[in-house]
Amino acid sequence: MYNIATLNKISHEGTCLLGPNYNLTDNVADAEGILVRSADMHSMEFSDKLVAIARAGAGVNNIPIERCADEGIVVFNTPGANANAVKELVLCALLVAARNVSPALAWTADLRETCGELGIAKATEKGKSQFVGHEIYGKTLGVIGLGAVGVQVANAAEELGMKVIGYDPYITVHAAHILSNSIPVTGNLDAMLPQCDYISIHVPAMDSTKGMINAEKIKLMKDGVVFLNFSRDKLVNEKDMLEALDSGKVAKYVSDFPNDVTLGHPGVICMPHLGASTQEAEDNCAVMAVRQMMDYIENLNITNSVNFPACSLGPRRTKARIGVMNRNIPKMISQITNIFAELDINISDMINRSKGDYAYTLIDVDGTFDEAEVRKALEFDGIIAVRIVY
Repeated sequence: MYNIATLNKISHEGTCLLGPNYNLTDNVADAEGILVRSADMHSMEFSDKLVAIARAGAGVNNIPIERCADEGIVVFNTPGANANAVKELVLCALLVAARNVSPALAWTADLRETCGELGIAKATEKGKSQFVGHEIYGKTLGVIGLGAVGVQVANAAEELGMKVIGYDPYITVHAAHILSNSIPVTGNLDAMLPQCDYISIHVPAMDSTKGMINAEKIKLMKDGVVFLNFSRDKLVNEKDMLEALDSGKVAKYVSDFPNDVTLGHPGVICMPHLGASTQEAEDNCAVMAVRQMMDYIENLNITNSVNFPACSLGPRRTKARIGVMNRNIPKMISQITNIFAELDINISDMINRSKGDYAYTLIDVDGTFDEAEVRKALEFDGIIAVRIVY
């Protein structure tokens, strides 16, 4: 029986997939797996039982990724599962910003008290001119990052009649295949920025991307540009953004991440982190997270991990499967296979993959073997963890 803890409310569409060999629990210390959405796990202590954490969403900044890797805990996410939800909200934000919807709604909400003798209808006709906006048709949208969300935003904006330019120096073959073939892609952000009336950012929050939108980049943008951030607030130096709003360089900053810096500024439109907040997205993320965790727990296959490489041998067809996590250093594969040879264990199938500082080897073995003997033999420098399933 495997115990799975949930740190947030996880859609039943996902948890109902857990079979009779699984038990949902509130006791993290007794769990082999954890399902999480936004709960902060950085200060959590992990038990020796824990082998997997599955984030029902794409961002994993609430999880201590490196510490998990060092402790042999696979961290999964669900890229693309909520992409449509985020795309739709970005399109909504584009129109809200272009048509001054936010201040117009606030003005209309107070109209009964402010219309005076004119009455609501006449006051509406008299006051509506202050909210005259722009159409997005024919305007240029720059999309920074062409991952699961960015590609969908780019394609949808083009279908609405916008000119779209994509920036992604690391675009994948899969993303390039899905992206409309009439959308140009550049690897030069500085060259793209001056061409755009609207800019939407869709890149992960990492050390290399933190604050990538700063005073230097904003200076390159068109006067009166609208900037949309439905990815992570850390990507934008928000103090620089507020200065640009005050000067008129940036017309509006639309963010899904209210904070002490931005909230209340007249040029900022804040939404309460609604990007993936649809029932459909929550269902999709939960299903994907649960399936990936189950495949790892039962078969040791890794799909969509952020700290270990994708590595799969499919369904188990032999008596046992062994997963070895190790540092990505020379001679590890030969040391591992030599140990199996010395123990007279026949390897029927094997795959090895690496990702950054870490590597993972999956081995299907025939016949019987002494598990304690195998574990003892694999206790050498560079090995992080060994899992065996039957």
